[in-house]
Amino acid sequence: MDFKNKKLIIFDFDGTLINSIPDLTLAVNKMLEKYNRPALTIEQTTPFIGNGAKTLVKRALNASFGEENVSESFFNEAFKVYLNSYKENCCVGTYLYPGVKETLLFLQEKNYQMAICTNKPFAFIEPILQNLEITPFFDYWIGEDSLSEKKPSAIPLLHIAEKLEVSVKDSLMVGDSKNDILAGQNAGMDTLGLTYGYNYNENISDYNPTVVKDRFSDLKVLF
Repeated sequence: MDFKNKKLIIFDFDGTLINSIPDLTLAVNKMLEKYNRPALTIEQTTPFIGNGAKTLVKRALNASFGEENVSESFFNEAFKVYLNSYKENCCVGTYLYPGVKETLLFLQEKNYQMAICTNKPFAFIEPILQNLEITPFFDYWIGEDSLSEKKPSAIPLLHIAEKLEVSVKDSLMVGDSKNDILAGQNAGMDTLGLTYGYNYNENISDYNPTVVKDRFSDLKVLF
């Protein structure tokens, strides 16, 4: 199987194009430091990632304080601390996965349209793209707060396809987590699952993507 007939490739961001765990962990720990709580390790933080910033912070606070001690007012205050911390450190340790830039260039030269659909807040997407020098590859991007629903809802993917005037049949969702695969399936799109990302310590194959690949550069053989 290949995807040479596709016109639009929609990528997840964290865990697919970039490894942002170092900076997400840093921001979480700066938040916890404000409340005199011990830092979490990268290994502890990783399973909290993937459902958006609020879920990440809630999971981190629950792990540190106990769920019964995290009131709504406390969460709202801590969430603002987290956002400020991440804004200051959103691309300190974040890096592209191997083969990403070269493969994006390969796809661009073949005239595929490319977009990003992430559960990261919209405001952080462009600064990271610019810092990692991959902005020109993408025609469009949306974050968790761009629409009324986020992945695994089909709405973000259908919105992107409509925005770029490409049919669902001609679109592909590429990601590392169940939210990406489920979103693609909910939208009726083919999906490509990558094994190296975050995915809550679960096997991406368990969610039955159309194709599974181990490396980002493997996309070259499919297009």
